[in-house]
Amino acid sequence: MCNESCGGKCCAGASDPLAGILHPNCLVMEASLGIQMDEPMAFSPQRDRSQAEGSLKKNEQNFKLAGVKKDIEKLYEAVPQLGNVFKIKDKIGEGTFSSVYLATAQLQVGPEEKIALKHLIPTSHPVRIAAELQCLTVAGGQDNVMGVKYCFRKNDHVVIAMPYLEHESFLDILNSLSFQEVREYMFNLFKALKRIHQFGIVHRDVKPSNFLYNRRLKKYALVDFGLAQGTHDTKIELLKFVQSEAQQERCSQNKSHIITGNKIPLSGPVPKELDQQSITKASVKRPYTNAQIQIKQGKDGKLMKQSKTVDVLSRKLATKKKAISAKVMNSGVMRKTASSCPTSLTCDCYATDKVCSICLSRRQQVAPRAGTPGFRAPEVLTKCPNQTTAIDMWSAGVIFLSLLSGRYPFYKASDDLTALAQIMTIRGSRETIQAAKTFGKSILCSKEVPAQDLRKLCERLRGMDSNTPKLTSDIQGPASHQPTVSEKTDHKASRLIQTPPGQYSGNSFKKGDSNSCGCCFDEYTTNLEGWNEVPDEAYDLLDKLLDLNPASRITAEEALLHPFFKDMSL
Repeated sequence: MCNESCGGKCCAGASDPLAGILHPNCLVMEASLGIQMDEPMAFSPQRDRSQAEGSLKKNEQNFKLAGVKKDIEKLYEAVPQLGNVFKIKDKIGEGTFSSVYLATAQLQVGPEEKIALKHLIPTSHPVRIAAELQCLTVAGGQDNVMGVKYCFRKNDHVVIAMPYLEHESFLDILNSLSFQEVREYMFNLFKALKRIHQFGIVHRDVKPSNFLYNRRLKKYALVDFGLAQGTHDTKIELLKFVQSEAQQERCSQNKSHIITGNKIPLSGPVPKELDQQSITKASVKRPYTNAQIQIKQGKDGKLMKQSKTVDVLSRKLATKKKAISAKVMNSGVMRKTASSCPTSLTCDCYATDKVCSICLSRRQQVAPRAGTPGFRAPEVLTKCPNQTTAIDMWSAGVIFLSLLSGRYPFYKASDDLTALAQIMTIRGSRETIQAAKTFGKSILCSKEVPAQDLRKLCERLRGMDSNTPKLTSDIQGPASHQPTVSEKTDHKASRLIQTPPGQYSGNSFKKGDSNSCGCCFDEYTTNLEGWNEVPDEAYDLLDKLLDLNPASRITAEEALLHPFFKDMSL
C-alpha cells in the first residue's frame, strides 16, 4: 500500500486509469525505506494474493479445457463423418445459434490445413441453415467475405467447414492501431459490405467479432450470416423464403393484442376485460418483475392466456431523475392504438424515468430486430418494418466511432428505449425525432438534447484534446455499470461508454483483475502515428454513416468513393 500523499491512487485498481503506476511521492518514500522496486517483499500480501489468483485461474482453465474436450467428443458423436476428414483441436467461439471449432484437415499430401468448423444448433430452421449456406457460396470467397469449403449433415446436426483466418481481438488492439490501419480496416469492411449488398443480402449483425482481422497479414473476413435477411430484390433465392415466412409471422403476431403487467399500479380502474383472478394466479407462479402476461382474444370472445418470461424491468429506462423518457409509436395508427385502451386509463409516465402499464398495454408492433445491442440502427430500435442494407452501414458507423474514440463497446443498453436515448445524446433528440417521421415513427422525448460535435467528442474520449479536461474519472468504470444519461452535455457521451477494466486510451493495459496494482502491457504498444492530424473527411464519413435517416445514409459503394479513402484503390 502506498502512502496517503497520492490519495491511494497507486492501488486504485481498474477504476483509475493510472492504476499500477506509483506516484513520485511514493517513489521517494519507497527509496527512503530501502525497498527494492524490482523485487517484491518475501511475505508480501500482494504476492500471496497473486499466487492464489494464479492458482484459481489455473483451475478455471483446467475446468474449461475439460468442458471443451467433452464438447469435441459430443460433436464427433453427433456428426461421425467429421472424424474421417478433420482433427478438431479446440473450441474457439460460442454463440446463441452455433459453436465454432478449430480443426486441421487430414489431407493425403501437403501440409495440414487449418479449418473453422461451425456447428449449428439442432433447433435451427432448415431453411435458415440453407439460406446461410447459400449466402456463403454465392457471395463469399472474395472481397473480404468468408467462403465455404464443405458442409456435413447428420440428422438435425449441420457443420459448415470454412477457411480459418487467425485474427486479433478487436479490444486488444483497439488503442494500438495507427490511423492508417484504421483507414485500411474501414475500407476493407466497406468492400465486404458492398459485396453482400450487391446480392441483396442484409447481414444484420455487423460488429468487430464478425469482421475478422489479421493485423500481420492484413487480411479480413466478414463472417456469420446466420441472421441475414434479403432485400426485396435479393439474388439469394432462399432468403426470399426466409423473408416471406418472417412477414407472415409478423402479420399474425401484429393481430394479437398484448397486455403487459408489471409492478407499477394502474392509474385508474382495471378494465373489465381483464380477469383479475387469472392475473393473480399468474403472479404467484412468476412475479411481475420477471413475467409478461400475453392475453389474446379468441373468436368466441373468451380470453386465452399465455405466459412468456421476460424481464419487464429491463424495458424501463434505466435512468434517475435527470433522464430522458422516450416512447415510440406507429405514426398514423397512434390514435387507433390509443383508443384500444379504456378511456378511463391515462398515461402517467411521460417525462419520468419509467414506462407505465398503460403504455406497455398498447398494441406492440413486431418487426425485425435481430442484431447485437449497441449496434442496432434507429429504424431497428423503433421497429420499422421496412429495413434495408442501411442498417449494416449504421453498425459500421458504430465500429468507426469506437475506432476514432478508442472506446469499445461504445453503446451498452439493456433495452431498445435506453439504446435510443443513448443515440439521442450523440445525434440530438430533435434530429432523432425528425428522422423517425421519415420512416413512419413518432418519438416523444421529455427533454431536448443537442447533437454533439463528433470530432470534439472523439478527441475528448481519446485524450487528444488538450483544451478540454480529460473525463477519465467519468469514463472509467466496470463494464457492468448501467449507462445513464447525464444532464450536462459535456459529460453525456462519456457516461455512455462502457470501458472494460484495465482498458485506457493512451496506454494499452491488459484486461485483468480490477484489484491488481500490476502494470501489464499488451504485446501491441500504442501507435499515435497520424492521430494528431485526423482529417475532417474522417468525421464527415462518420456523420454520413450515423445518419439517422436510413434513406439518406451513405451506402457501402458510396463510402468507398468518399474522400477519406482518396488514395486507396479497390
